Amino acid sequence: MRERARRLLGERLDVETAVVLAPLILRVGRRDRGAVGLELLDGVLRRAPRERLLPLHTHTDRTVRRFALRLALEEGILSPGELARRAAWDDDAVVQGLCADAALATLTDGGDWDEVLEPLLGARNARARSAGVTALRRAGRPERAVGFLIDRSAVVRACARYVVRQHGTDPLPWYRKRCADPADPAVPPGAVIGLAECGERADAELLWPLLTHPAPAVRARAVAGLRILDVTDVARLLPLLDDPAPGVVRETTTVLLSFAGTLPDGLLMTRLGAERSRSVRVAAFRLLDARGGLIGLRAAVALLNDPDDKLRTWAGQSVQRWHPGADTPHGNPEVGELLDRARHLFSDYVLARHGWRGQQAQ
Repeated sequence: MRERARRLLGERLDVETAVVLAPLILRVGRRDRGAVGLELLDGVLRRAPRERLLPLHTHTDRTVRRFALRLALEEGILSPGELARRAAWDDDAVVQGLCADAALATLTDGGDWDEVLEPLLGARNARARSAGVTALRRAGRPERAVGFLIDRSAVVRACARYVVRQHGTDPLPWYRKRCADPADPAVPPGAVIGLAECGERADAELLWPLLTHPAPAVRARAVAGLRILDVTDVARLLPLLDDPAPGVVRETTTVLLSFAGTLPDGLLMTRLGAERSRSVRVAAFRLLDARGGLIGLRAAVALLNDPDDKLRTWAGQSVQRWHPGADTPHGNPEVGELLDRARHLFSDYVLARHGWRGQQAQ
């Protein structure tokens, strides 16, 4: 039966059916004895006219796109410019990397660099942009890398710093100059985080004033930069938990998680109220949940009726995995009261198994 199926596939598989059946053949090819189908598909597509393969290069299945790309690379049917444009628009990181590397590998000193560099440098994905920025050194255009020192991607910023350093320029003074005036509304967020990535702890003095910058992205990068520099002042960061920008609140929470056990629980509990923004409630709960014990249980139970589905579910899961800490001696009446409010989350067996049923009775 298997041999007959192989024979029929070999007889019926032409270019048109190969393009249509490629997703199925590639999926079956992962199984035992699926190699025959892959070999037939490969043979048919290698003989196909280039224009007939275009649907495979834009297929929604990334496995199909990868297969078609590797075939095209082996056959050499895509120009450097086409490869660069493919690296720029495809959303698959594997395809991005293969195309960018192949496009740059084909170029020589006398090649058309613009045809390759412009699509890569203008790509939305960081993989292609970083490849383009790194290639600026080889192309003899390192000065263009300066503009990418403030890129939104950490990888691209790192590549840009490498290129400008190789050109004899230290990026640190460049970053410091752009972060020197906290009143400047045009401070680039990428310069703020870039300063932290290659700066010293003393550079935190340039970041602290940026916590009140009017641009949310600048404030968020300033908080992230302080974390990178390992400079933390809890008292100065706590007010940012009420920042109107969710990104700032998230960054602040990430920094404060290491200090969750020392934060004032009353201040955080008041921020669980439904009148607060979702970002503030999430931040407060993350910090209280990280603290654990009785305080963590209080916070979780307080959110069991929260209007936000995800936060309510998260709180319920926190209650279900809760265990007493050093601050919750056996028989604590508050624990029994809190668990009673969350009783719908447990079976009688679980309550009895953990000894919580007795606490409720007390």
